[in-house]
Amino acid sequence: MYIRLVKLDMLSINLLRLHSMIRCCGQRHFHCRPSLLASARTHLMRTNSSSYLKARGSITVSPSCLCLRSRLRLNSSITAFRPPVHRVIVQSTREFHSSGRLRAVPAPLMWLVLKPLQKLIAIILGRSIRKWWMALPPNKKQLFREWTWRRRWHLLGAVSGLLFFISLLFLTHLDESPITGRTRLLLFSKEAFLELAQSTAEAYMEEFKDSLIAPSDPRHQAVELLVQTLVKRNKDIAEMSAVPWTVHVVDGSPINAFVLPNGEIFVFTGMLQAVADIHQLVFILGHEMAHALIGHAAEQASLSHVVDLLSVVLLTAIWAICPRDSLALLGQWIQGKLVQFLFDRPFSRKLEAEADQVGLQLAAKACADVRAATVFWQQMEIYDQLSGQPTIPEWLSTHPSHQNRVRQLDRLVPEALELRARCDCPALPEVDPRVVFYKSVQLLLDKIEKQELMEKEEKIEKERAGVMLPLPQTHPVPAQGSPPLLGGVLATSALPQTLLSK
Repeated sequence: MYIRLVKLDMLSINLLRLHSMIRCCGQRHFHCRPSLLASARTHLMRTNSSSYLKARGSITVSPSCLCLRSRLRLNSSITAFRPPVHRVIVQSTREFHSSGRLRAVPAPLMWLVLKPLQKLIAIILGRSIRKWWMALPPNKKQLFREWTWRRRWHLLGAVSGLLFFISLLFLTHLDESPITGRTRLLLFSKEAFLELAQSTAEAYMEEFKDSLIAPSDPRHQAVELLVQTLVKRNKDIAEMSAVPWTVHVVDGSPINAFVLPNGEIFVFTGMLQAVADIHQLVFILGHEMAHALIGHAAEQASLSHVVDLLSVVLLTAIWAICPRDSLALLGQWIQGKLVQFLFDRPFSRKLEAEADQVGLQLAAKACADVRAATVFWQQMEIYDQLSGQPTIPEWLSTHPSHQNRVRQLDRLVPEALELRARCDCPALPEVDPRVVFYKSVQLLLDKIEKQELMEKEEKIEKERAGVMLPLPQTHPVPAQGSPPLLGGVLATSALPQTLLSK
């Protein structure tokens, strides 16, 4: 024991000498003696003083504590012994690598994932309430009714507080729509939707990777030029310059084009073949870009989120009140259809009409002939009739009918023409493309009617002469499920090409 105390005493003396020498090095710029440091290190390694020392790894003495013009590194495992009087500044020689920031899941994506779970929880909760109520004896049911009646004001206050909280949430999430200035509810930010749109764009690029047209293709260059013209002529809109527009032309037959909220534009070659001229294509691009500028995706998701939350309460009540699961399933189906036809689809038609209005303004500022917009939807109406697509009522569709779109655009065309004139655009031709289209269709219908009348007269003459010959087939027989009918008369197969060429 005596020998151990002597060793500890010698150790403390050496440590005090070490720190005094280090202090001298920092104040008087005196050259330190490495031998003293080595002897101290030897004593530290040999002495079993775990109560005083704790290994911290390789450390380096800071330059401010070293001798003049010299930096001595202690690569041994010296402990971080810090006396209360003498303070030594140390820094680790290890290099620390910080990992990348974890990206939070976008709120719209979380909502899409949790949306089915909401319905499942509502069904389980409502069914559990029904089972619990049916298992109660009559006396307990009566006691529960009396308890509810006694606390009716408390329950009414709780419901009122919940409604006040929901109203406050709505009022704090009101936003003004760009360009149109319309007040709207916006629960999801545009930044969150940009992250979701980027993931969606990557999925589309993977889906269309084998059918994308090269940027050197004339069709891609034409669409790219029109988009650049729209952006350049509408630079006064802040959102137009803030979005990085990127064009992708997909080789496909669908007559479709869409723009994601992050500015990724996808145009199918079927749309390029459907438009009659460049003015119609400018309007279509302006319509799709208007969706991204106004932020219709975030707005529609916000309304859908609110409707889903209210539907969860109604769905819980349906499963709690209906006596059988079959009736609850029927009530759930009816509730889903009512929400779809009373909220989702009317709101979608409203956004499409607003995109038509803004798209027409963008096309007018880009010096396009805005009168061609109505002609496009008239062409689409005839195309649908020729292709045999069933005509569904507007209230069942997410888009306005072609006829209503034509009427709305006809009302907006005079205002768009005035806007175009204020943008120093060249004068338009006096011939209105709407009149040209109407006369072209009228001539075709008159020609078809005359042909049918001549065939009918020829058949009557043959019947009078007693000669019954088979009638030559002058028109192609329509395929099953796609009768080429237009206005109640038979149309030729060359009608779509003729209309597009006009």
